Amino acid sequence: MQIRSRWSAIVGYSLAGAATQLVWLNFAGVTTVAATRYNVSESAIGWLAQVFPLLYVVLAIPCGLALDRWFRPALITGAVLTALGATIRLAGDTYAWLLAGQIIASIAQPLVLNAVTGITARYLTEKHRPTGIATGTASIFAGMVIAFLLSAIFPTATTLPTMLLLTAIFSIAAATILTLALRTPGPFTPAPTPHPQPSAAREVSGGAPSPTAPDAPPSPPAPAAPASTPTTPASTTPAPTTPTTRGNLAAAWGDPLIRRLCVLAIFPFGVFVAISTFAQALLEPAGVSGTTASTILLLNVIAGVLGSATIPIFVARHKAESRLLITSLATTAAACALLAVAPSTATGYLSITLIGLLLLPALPIVLELVERRTGEAEGTAAGLIWMSGNLGGLLVATAVGLLVHHPTAAFLTMAAIPLLALPGAHTLRHHLPTKTPTTTPTPD
Repeated sequence: MQIRSRWSAIVGYSLAGAATQLVWLNFAGVTTVAATRYNVSESAIGWLAQVFPLLYVVLAIPCGLALDRWFRPALITGAVLTALGATIRLAGDTYAWLLAGQIIASIAQPLVLNAVTGITARYLTEKHRPTGIATGTASIFAGMVIAFLLSAIFPTATTLPTMLLLTAIFSIAAATILTLALRTPGPFTPAPTPHPQPSAAREVSGGAPSPTAPDAPPSPPAPAAPASTPTTPASTTPAPTTPTTRGNLAAAWGDPLIRRLCVLAIFPFGVFVAISTFAQALLEPAGVSGTTASTILLLNVIAGVLGSATIPIFVARHKAESRLLITSLATTAAACALLAVAPSTATGYLSITLIGLLLLPALPIVLELVERRTGEAEGTAAGLIWMSGNLGGLLVATAVGLLVHHPTAAFLTMAAIPLLALPGAHTLRHHLPTKTPTTTPTPD
């Protein structure tokens, strides 16, 4: 009997993913009025957002390991903590309550975002997984769009509590829907991940190359498992196939492809965060107003949502991951160079929207490669990717921030960064997995 994909889990995950971004960026478009209402500096309001990437770098690996071992409880905990953080901000009309809520929600974020590959591996059939990852990732960007829209609808100090209330309601609804969708385990169990050891050069699942030896010659397939194995629930899997925490981390980091993807993730993440953070300040000397800059950034994310929901599916079907990454990196470099030499409202709309359309889909493409490559360690591997990306965002945004009063130099810096990643994107095709790790059906 053919087991069908459970798309309800993807819907619940998409809502929870959007909620994390909504809570994160609630104040991105109302920094000044929020500072006035809560009688703090604009820098203090900025920390309500900055705490998210800072804690992500620290918590990415522990949360990934938790997802690998206790997937459903860990993911549900992330959704519930997001809702709790959003709700705590309503407890008092002070900055302290806002910061407390943001810290709780920032702890939850890696539990939710690291799960995008794990939920597709457990709830979708192999042919649906690229679509599931694209959908889940696009929903994360959609949460950014909702945050920008809410700040535009409620732009004054007196309407901020309404914005926070709507965010809390959305987050609670998302956590509830996800919890209901995950009330039973998924119909698939990720295959055990090969660990980096001498015997790991053997083929996995009778045909997929070992991650630690991608170019090793094929060896005879492993003996067939007993007939009862395919229907053995994950909770009763024999001890030898149960991964250890140290083993999952070693398997993920020991894979040369995962390491390459971690390095590559630094560049698109970094440029996107820097553009999102400083576009308004960098374009202001060219006569671009704050309102126009906000609209440009909104179109940037909308284009990214559309691109993330469609481009990775096409790329996966045609095995064009390396070519797409090369195209997106080169286009981003050209777009930033255009802003350096001819900054204006027109070039701002063109360049930054194009960056969103082609650069943001790089994330689901990378995550889909991770899902294809890893088995039970997909949460840890995804955590490594997200950690690298957030670290890149901090580094590039800091560098561009030092040049914020020199727009030409700042845009040229952002143009150079993607070029550094082009050689890695070009050679990536030699290391791409050729077969998805086998997943074992589990009973409903």
